[in-house]
Amino acid sequence: MQTIRGFRDILPETIGLWQKVEKEAAHLFEAFGFKEIRIPVLEKTELFARSIGEATDIVEKEMYTFSDRNEDKLTLRPEATASIVRSYVQHKMYASDPVRKFFMIGPMFRRERPQKGRYRQFYQIDAEVFGIESAYIDSQMIFILNELFKRLGLAELSAHINSLGCPECRPKFQASLLQFLESKKERLCENCLRRMDKNPLRILDCKVLECKEALTDAPATLDHLCPACMNHFETVKRTLSEQGVDFIVDRSLVRGLDYYTRTAWEIQTTTLGAQSAVAGGGRYDGLVAELGGPPTPGIGFAIGFDRLVEVMEQITPPLEKSLDLFIVSLGDTAVEKAYLWSCDLNRNGVSTELDFRGKSMKALMKRADKLKAKYVLIAGENELAQNRVLLRNMTTTEQVSLTIEHLVPELIGIIKK
Repeated sequence: MQTIRGFRDILPETIGLWQKVEKEAAHLFEAFGFKEIRIPVLEKTELFARSIGEATDIVEKEMYTFSDRNEDKLTLRPEATASIVRSYVQHKMYASDPVRKFFMIGPMFRRERPQKGRYRQFYQIDAEVFGIESAYIDSQMIFILNELFKRLGLAELSAHINSLGCPECRPKFQASLLQFLESKKERLCENCLRRMDKNPLRILDCKVLECKEALTDAPATLDHLCPACMNHFETVKRTLSEQGVDFIVDRSLVRGLDYYTRTAWEIQTTTLGAQSAVAGGGRYDGLVAELGGPPTPGIGFAIGFDRLVEVMEQITPPLEKSLDLFIVSLGDTAVEKAYLWSCDLNRNGVSTELDFRGKSMKALMKRADKLKAKYVLIAGENELAQNRVLLRNMTTTEQVSLTIEHLVPELIGIIKK
C-alpha cells in the first residue's frame, strides 16, 4: 500500500523543523495579541464558492468536493480564511468585540499537480484580523511575517506589495483592463477568455507563459486608485520603510482569490530555485458581510508550511533530539526495576528509554549511542546485589556510582541541572 499521489507522511526524522516553526509562529502571534482557533476540515461547498469566487481555479478545478448521504455538497477546505470568517459570523463574535485576531495551523486540500513544495494535502499557518480598517494593521501583518522569517533564519526573501483598490475605484480599473484585454484576445488561453466576463482581474494571475507575455503592458490597479485607497497604500509603504522592512511595489501582483481589496502582498524566495511565494495575504473588507455578518474590515495571510520547511532545510541542519538517559538493564530483576525507574523519570520530564529484548551489554551500549543518549544508567545483577547502579556521562565518559535508594530524584537533579 502506498500514499495517494500528492499526499505524504511527515516522518519523525523530519518533524523537528515543523515543530520549530509551529512554536516560533505561535509565540510571535501570541505576543501580537492573536488567539488560536481550530476550524473543521470539512465545510459546505457553498462557503468556498461564495468567498473564493466561482471563476477561480480553486473552485472550478482544484477542490475536493463530494456529496454526503443527504446529498449535501461538502468540500475539504482549500484555504482557511473563508472558514475563519464563517466562524466569526456564525458565533456572532462581533457582538461582544468586533476586533478579533486569530491564527491557526493545519492541513488544506487542493487537487493541484504535485511538484516541488506543492502537495494535494498541504499545510498552512494562517493569521486573520477583523474589525480594523487602519492601514497600520496592513503594515503590521507584513511586519509579523518579516519578523517570523528573520527568527527562523531565512534570507533571500522579498516582500512584494500592491493595492487592488476598493469597490469605488475597481470598476474604472476593470473597464480599462477589459479594453486592453479585448486587444489581446488572440493571445489569451481559454481560461482567460472565459474569465473576461466573470472576473477579468483573475486573468492577471494566469501562469501560462504566452498570457503573461501578452499582459506585460496591462493597466495597473495603482493607476486607478481613489484618494482613500491611495492614502491607505502610502501609509503602508511609509510605515514599512520606517520599520526597516524591505519591500518591492509590484504593480502586476494580484491575489488568486476574489475577496481581496486594497493591500495585497507576497513574500517570495529564490532558495528553491525559481522564485516562488512562501506566504501571501491581503485585505478583504467585504467578505464578512458577503457571508452574512455586519460590514467588518478584515485582513489576513497564509504561510505555505511545506514550502517554508523546504526552504529552511536548505539553510538549517537537521534538528535531532537527543535522549536524556538510556537504561542498560541486565537480567529480569534489573529490567523490572529499570521499567519502574523509566516511567518515574519520564513523567518528571526526563526522556528515558530501555530495551526489553534481553540484549547483551555491548548491544545495549550500541543502542544508547544510536539514540544519542546523554547518559547511560547501568543496572546488572552485580550492581543490584550491592544496592547500587552506575551512571555514565556519554560526552565525558565519566562514571559515578549511585545508590538505588532515592535514585530517581538524584538522577533528575543530575540530568536536569
